[in-house]
Formats: sequence, structure tokens, C-alpha cells
Amino acid sequence: MRSPEPPEGKIGADDPRAADVRALLARHLAFLRANTPPEAVYALDVDGLLDPDITFFSYRLAGALAGTLAGVGAIRQLDGEHAELKSMHTAAELRGRGIGRAMLGHLIGVARERGCRRVSLETGSMEALAPARALYASAGFEPCGPFGGYPPAATSVFMTLWLASGP
Repeated sequence: MRSPEPPEGKIGADDPRAADVRALLARHLAFLRANTPPEAVYALDVDGLLDPDITFFSYRLAGALAGTLAGVGAIRQLDGEHAELKSMHTAAELRGRGIGRAMLGHLIGVARERGCRRVSLETGSMEALAPARALYASAGFEPCGPFGGYPPAATSVFMTLWLASGP
């Protein structure tokens, strides 16, 4: 089945301190905390997203709902060839419309533009996060071991996508 075309909108760099972004990030953290053991929540709060190694993006709708925040995502530069996806979240009322896939494609494109050979992520192993894992797998991400200082844990799933010839 083909993914739906996302609603008309624009993905661009944004400030995680913006009021609507803070609200969506609060929903993201609440969702993760409700579905993940406390010691296994690696999501970043607003202050964490202000780290200079992180570039934060939002998906804002166009048209009649111009400016409405639909989703967010970030990319952390781990080193010159390896980036990590962080804080991918689509507003619950807009899920299933291709926004997450559009953000994922944008972040992968940013990694390519930066010359990264590899993009990785950590997500939860819980059932509530199965749609996220399916999205990443459908984009070519494959299971990998822990990276970037994450400890191995049954509650974490580590995935990576090779953008250039792999190891």
C-alpha cells in the first residue's frame, strides 16, 4: 500500500522554544513516558533540543490551516559521517497522513547534504511504538547495535540506514 500524500505544508528549521512546539513536544514526552519505563526514555526536552549539534525542524501546514504545527523532527550530528534522528513526532490528530514520512525523508536528505554515510535512531520496543518502527523499516532502516553512548536494553530498538556504501 502506498503512503498518502501529506497535506500541503512546509518543513523548515524551527525554534523548539516556540509555544506550539513546546506543546507538541510536551505531548511527545507524555506519550513516551506513558509507554516506556522511566529509565528508558531518551527523548529530549526543549533544552536538549537547543544543543548546537542538533538541528530542529517542524512541519507546518499551508492553505486554510497555514502555520498549524503538524509534526517535528530533529537531527543530531554525532560525527562527520554519522547523524542521529531525534524527536520525531506527528500531532495525534494528523497521523496517518504522510507527515511523519515526509519529515523522515527531509531529515535523511539533510544527512545526505551534510555528507553523512549513516543515519541512526533509538526508539522503544513497546507495542505503542510499533508504527514508528514500521515507518523507519519501510524507509530502509535496519536493526543495529547501540551507538552514541546508549546502553544496550530490551526496551530500546536501535536502527540505522546506510546512505553510502556500508561497512
